[in-house]
Amino acid sequence: MKVRNSLRSAKLRDKNCRVVRRHGKVYVINKKNPRMKARQG
Repeated sequence: MKVRNSLRSAKLRDKNCRVVRRHGKVYVINKKNPRMKARQG
């Protein structure tokens, strides 16, 4: 998982990426390609 200041570039890498909030943190997850994950902060 990559930790980034801005998730915009992580979100645009693939059309299956979704932005979700969990426990006050913002994550990018991808069900089709589970290796594409990122967290903000």
